[in-house]
Amino acid sequence: MQHGVDFAGNVSDQLVGVFQNPALLLGIPLALAGAVFMSLGAQYQHRGVEKVEQLSGTQGATGLSGAQLRALLTRPSWIIGTLMLGLAIACQLSAIAIAPLIVVQPLGAIALVVTTLLNARISGHTPTRQSLIAIGACLGGIFLFVVLAALYATERPISNDDLFMILTTLLVVIIVLGACWLILRRRMRALFYVTAAGILYGFVATLAKAVISRIQAGNFEWLTVVCVIALIAAAAVGAYFVQTAYSSGPPDLVIAGLTVVDPIVAVLIGALVLGEAAAAPLWVVVLFVVAGAIAIFGVFSLARYHPQVLSDSQDLGIRRGSDPSPDSGA
Repeated sequence: MQHGVDFAGNVSDQLVGVFQNPALLLGIPLALAGAVFMSLGAQYQHRGVEKVEQLSGTQGATGLSGAQLRALLTRPSWIIGTLMLGLAIACQLSAIAIAPLIVVQPLGAIALVVTTLLNARISGHTPTRQSLIAIGACLGGIFLFVVLAALYATERPISNDDLFMILTTLLVVIIVLGACWLILRRRMRALFYVTAAGILYGFVATLAKAVISRIQAGNFEWLTVVCVIALIAAAAVGAYFVQTAYSSGPPDLVIAGLTVVDPIVAVLIGALVLGEAAAAPLWVVVLFVVAGAIAIFGVFSLARYHPQVLSDSQDLGIRRGSDPSPDSGA
């Protein structure tokens, strides 16, 4: 009898992922809902930025000015987009409160599909075969990653040392990105701003996870307050980069970068610092890397073959929609 009890105990100790924590499945629909709100919010914010550029007569590709940022606050489309992004954040925070980062964070990739379809309808740029392949690579790589993560992800309490490591790394990242922006911003294009925002948002998600976990554990002290301040700062800088990316690239390219770079950063921190992939065997880790590489390939391919990017640079005879600017008054 004792042998049977020991055997059952050993089996339960080996269970990970959804077998150990079935509640993490609730985080999946929340993350998907957040992705839909993100895609809608990105589309509306992009319209607002375009309208502000038209009214001001100045492009914001090298960085939106203070006047342009203030003007955004008066654009209905941008305000609606911001509210939708707020709903996306609420859904995402709810998801990471009950599930590991490496499970729910990559699910934002569904936003890429929704945004691409919306942008194709609004802008009249028919997706090319290459861009569809790129989108498929993004989604395929992230789908494989999430399935593996749902089976092997684990969680443990976040220690002070973990937080110090995250905060120190974030400080270095902000310094490097800030220096690149100050020195090279006139040469930067959408891909830089998207990548920078994705990196920062990956830290935002991680810090949000840490803050929520410590509040749930009743451990709200000075280090948690520092995490909240760092979270707000990273989110603000990331938001500025996103608005600038909208002025220098199409919204589905922005979403493509965010939905791949953001989860990659969050997943790396979750796996290397928070130990969420500690129970994954070596072959699963290899598949994690392969899946991530496929997704990254998809993003760079979309940046190269996106139909709107191509048609802005050369005459390719891309078929236009009948109503390219339904939101001209917003």
